[in-house]
Amino acid sequence: MVGTAVDVAAEPAHQHQYDLATMTANVAQVFLEDEEWLANLRAIHMCLRPDGHLAFETRVPSDRGWEQWTKELTQRVVEVEGEGPVEDWVQVTKVDGEFVTFDSPTIFLADGERIDSTSTLRFRTQEALRQSLSKAGFSRIEIRDLPYAPGRGWLIVAHA
Repeated sequence: MVGTAVDVAAEPAHQHQYDLATMTANVAQVFLEDEEWLANLRAIHMCLRPDGHLAFETRVPSDRGWEQWTKELTQRVVEVEGEGPVEDWVQVTKVDGEFVTFDSPTIFLADGERIDSTSTLRFRTQEALRQSLSKAGFSRIEIRDLPYAPGRGWLIVAHA
């Protein structure tokens, strides 16, 4: 099935069936609105068995990692099999409280094709994460440093 957690939870066959749900690579930060974030957390909770777990990672707001998201610091060219050299970078365009918007163009140097991407991530505090997870029905919420990025990222483990 392809869809969101809300789509999966709408199918009775998926309710209370899973031991673990994960959100990888900071996907938790793409949920900008509280209502959408909470709806997804509730849907995940509904799909987990009573002893199941939700695990995800997110960046630490106080690290202000986005300050390093400049063309000068992130620009690179990589060789992609079948495509040739591909250039990309990340450039912050706006910071508004918890919300960070950035551009990330991809340029296929062999033919000059350019694909532009603009994204916004939300950097929630530990307290905001705990409150939303509790509100969605999770308990025993653990927030740990990411082993590969201490001080820059958190691993959140919540029990259904």
